[in-house]
Amino acid sequence: MITLILIGSLVFTALMTPAQADDCAEKACISVYTENNQIIIEAKRGNTTTKKAIAQAPKKSTVKPTPKPTVRPLFFPPVPAKVVVTKPYVKRTYKPRVKKSTTSVNLSDRLTKLVPTAGVAYQPEFEPLVKTDVYFWCDLPSIFQSRVDIIGEIVDVTLRPSFTWSFGDGAVYTTTENGAPYPNGTIRHSYARPGSYVVTLLTTWNGSYTHNAQVRAVTGTVKKISVAVITVVQGPTHFTPSKGK
Repeated sequence: MITLILIGSLVFTALMTPAQADDCAEKACISVYTENNQIIIEAKRGNTTTKKAIAQAPKKSTVKPTPKPTVRPLFFPPVPAKVVVTKPYVKRTYKPRVKKSTTSVNLSDRLTKLVPTAGVAYQPEFEPLVKTDVYFWCDLPSIFQSRVDIIGEIVDVTLRPSFTWSFGDGAVYTTTENGAPYPNGTIRHSYARPGSYVVTLLTTWNGSYTHNAQVRAVTGTVKKISVAVITVVQGPTHFTPSKGK
């Protein structure tokens, strides 16, 4: 029965390692999320202890004095005398106390990353005609990457945009392409009637981050809105003379 209890205690002690008790004891905890349409990178390394010891004072020697023996003459009769018992003098020595101070240091930092806002362009630039394709595009890259060094840890953030175009006449178009001018552009729209239209582009950023070769998703998305006004005009009127006149 004693043997079984001892083995069970050893197994329980082996399972409760310090690394399992606190995962952040040796590694940094990294968190990447969105807040107020910004990328927030937080890092924390906790339970880092520093010990400071006061130097010990040199030990003093403690030597007990040896009592001197009483010398009596050989040819005289012994004279009774008062016996005095001399106790050796003992000097007390105190060891200096060694003070060890353990300070818990929490290293943390918080960085903010801004993602770019799109600029809207279209072609033809001046008064497009009704029932004619207008090419739209934006100046954003297809991928946004950023590397940050936070409390000694390297974090790579990768974001990709998606686009939702509202052309102002009720038509909506969603794509992952940023568009291009004529003739390579894939984002085209034509208006049935002349007038001024407010074109709205909603850009949604989402992606992932990499830390210590581990890839994790960024919590949340970043949304940016860009606006442009386009004026569409009626095409010129051509008069065709009727036959017979």
